[in-house]
Amino acid sequence: MTGPGGPAKAAVMGDLGVIVAVTAGLGLVVAVLGVWAMWALRRRSIGVMLAVVMVVSVTATLAGVVAITLMMIIEGRVRDIVLSVVAVAGLVGLGVAFVLARRVVGESRRLAAAVRRLPFTAPRGLPAELQTIADTLEEANARERALEEARRELVAWVSHDLRTPLAGMRAMAEALEDGVVADPATVTRYHAQIRLEVERLSAMVDDLFELSRIHAGALRLSRARIGLSDLVADTVAGAEPLARAKGVRLAAEAGQAVPVEADAGALGRALGNLVVNAIRHTPADRTVTLRAGVEEGMACVSVSDCCGGIPAADLPRVFDVAFRGEAARTPTPDGGAGLGLAIAQGIVEAHDGMIGVVNDGPGCRFEIRLPLVR
Repeated sequence: MTGPGGPAKAAVMGDLGVIVAVTAGLGLVVAVLGVWAMWALRRRSIGVMLAVVMVVSVTATLAGVVAITLMMIIEGRVRDIVLSVVAVAGLVGLGVAFVLARRVVGESRRLAAAVRRLPFTAPRGLPAELQTIADTLEEANARERALEEARRELVAWVSHDLRTPLAGMRAMAEALEDGVVADPATVTRYHAQIRLEVERLSAMVDDLFELSRIHAGALRLSRARIGLSDLVADTVAGAEPLARAKGVRLAAEAGQAVPVEADAGALGRALGNLVVNAIRHTPADRTVTLRAGVEEGMACVSVSDCCGGIPAADLPRVFDVAFRGEAARTPTPDGGAGLGLAIAQGIVEAHDGMIGVVNDGPGCRFEIRLPLVR
């Protein structure tokens, strides 16, 4: 049995179903049209997008109210009140959307104007997303300026380092060609000096090529399982002639086997650069020590010298390209172009490792840390 309120309740539920169906259908149509409009205007301003969103929401509401009104579900004064409220709400929404769009567009233009100015400085007071973009651009611009500055210094330093030996070689070659130098001893000395300078220039060109590959991300590693103790032994054997000529002793401390996944040739070059650098800056009758072991869950190999330490202001710059710890660029008999440590850093980082330097005792200690083989 159905109570007295049954027919009225059923009628209300039926009217509610009609309202939901009509408004949902019209809302879907308006939403599809809105999505199409936003796709068509995808290259326009963000303000236009916001206006489309607001127009879609207001239009969907108005369409539903008008449809229900035309179906005579809402009549008389109630209908007028509902339409008035919806119209006012729509105008308020459009007004707020317009103000918001104006601000977003204005801040976007302010950011674009700041980007065109050099050097770029991120404007403040932007909306959160735009402020994040501005700060990221500022950081990227700072990195680009630093890289450009480093490139300029590298070109200037390498040009000087190439010009000096080339000028000497040309002078000696002209002296030999013109017969200015004729005694056998001097001729032999000139030939030996020219050969030495050619070897130095060849090594510098090799270093520049290796550094360019590292910076370009073109360094290809052939990884295999190797032991750090074997790498230390090979490095000591390769650097022994230079150490003997300089009067420096080499010592190796690598007791336990420390396995790592690495390119033996590349990692050997990085460690060799550290050892050669240590020998160059260690006085005669002093010792350069290599140690290999495990520290804090990572494979660690260190090179300790007796150079007297590095000034604290220079420690952050040790691995910079062409940094030699002195303002003068005059080449020394055993000096390099300042590329060895930068190359070592690039090789170690390509192995997912870390390299650093600290002052320790009578000199400094360079450390290479690599992931252990699990």
